[in-house]
Amino acid sequence: MFIEPHLGSKRHNERVGWIEVICGCMFSGKTEELIRRLNRALIAKQKVEIFKPVVDKRYHPENIVSHNENTIRSTPVNFASDILLLAGDCEVVGIDEAQFFDDAIVEVCNSLANSGKRVIIAGLDMDYEGKPFGPMPYLLAVAEFVTKVHAICAQTGELASFSYRFSDNDKQVMLGEQGEYEARSRKAFFEGMKARKK
Repeated sequence: MFIEPHLGSKRHNERVGWIEVICGCMFSGKTEELIRRLNRALIAKQKVEIFKPVVDKRYHPENIVSHNENTIRSTPVNFASDILLLAGDCEVVGIDEAQFFDDAIVEVCNSLANSGKRVIIAGLDMDYEGKPFGPMPYLLAVAEFVTKVHAICAQTGELASFSYRFSDNDKQVMLGEQGEYEARSRKAFFEGMKARKK
């Protein structure tokens, strides 16, 4: 479990910023962990602003909602640069579904952290083909803290790191839930991909 390095501490009245990334496949608990960390910041009476991409309307048009139906308020934004405008004087910035943002999200997160904010990001590290997803590899590279969470493989019961898509839709971005995607282990994922190509 991730424990904040200095939650609520103020050294010489100077705000220290950093970036945390929570990544993994679908159904691995990324959003659940994001909500947990943000709630801890709220309990510590920190000023928190939370964002998600406008495109993510699966469970709620505004709030961030986990697959377990835990929820936290958020502000949907069209572009990563909007976050800089809306973050204001908060101490903690939460960002869900970071893989759907444009590449500017990396510079936005760096700017926020450099200004003394704690930035907590959640997103898929790989797409449905098992390839790095959007800006996520760059966010992983610049983050001080990286947490990779795992699901349970629906085929084997082993740890799962891959998101297997049942649809033949070949667009990288396709919002979905259970029935359209399933978490799979490496072996089950690549066996499934191989079988589809036959």
